[in-house]
Amino acid sequence: MSISSSSPRPANPESEPVSAEQRLTQLGIQLPSPPSPFGTYVESVQSGKLLFLTGMLPTEGGQAKFLGRVGAELDVEAGRQAAYLAALNGLAVVRKHLGSLDKVARVVRLGVSIATSGDVRDHPKVADGASQVLQDVFGKDKNPCRLVLGVASLPLGTPVELELIFEIAE
Repeated sequence: MSISSSSPRPANPESEPVSAEQRLTQLGIQLPSPPSPFGTYVESVQSGKLLFLTGMLPTEGGQAKFLGRVGAELDVEAGRQAAYLAALNGLAVVRKHLGSLDKVARVVRLGVSIATSGDVRDHPKVADGASQVLQDVFGKDKNPCRLVLGVASLPLGTPVELELIFEIAE
C-alpha cells in the first residue's frame, strides 16, 4: 500500500454536503480489510450511541507495515504514514461494525500513542496523519478532541497506536 504524505482533497468542498462513503470515493480511498485481533479481545464495542475501537495499529494483512520508533528507526514522515494507515484500519472496523461510515454522527476522540526515541518533539505532526484522514472523510465539523502521547514501545513494535471513539447517528 502506498500512502502519500498529504491526503487528497475533495474536488469542490463548497458543493452540497456529501456522505462519508461518498467522500471515500471522491478521495480515491479504498479501505483495507478490517484487522483481526492479535489476542483475546474484540475490535469494537458499542455502548449506547458510542462506538469504541480497540487500539488501531498500522498493519496490513495481519502484519505490521511500519516497525520502529519515531526519531530512531523512523522519521516523522514515516510516523505520519503509519498513523494514516492505522486510521484507515479504524475506519474499516467502523464500517464492518455499522455497515456504513454514514452512520457516524461524529468522531468523539482520537488518542495517538507514538513510540519515540525519547527526544522527539513533533508528536502533533505524526498524529496529524490520522487526524487528516478523519477530517477528509467526515468533515471538519466532526473533528474529535485529541490526546497525543510519546511512549517507549507499542504492540508488534509499531510506531503508532490509535484510540478511537465515535458517536453513532440515530
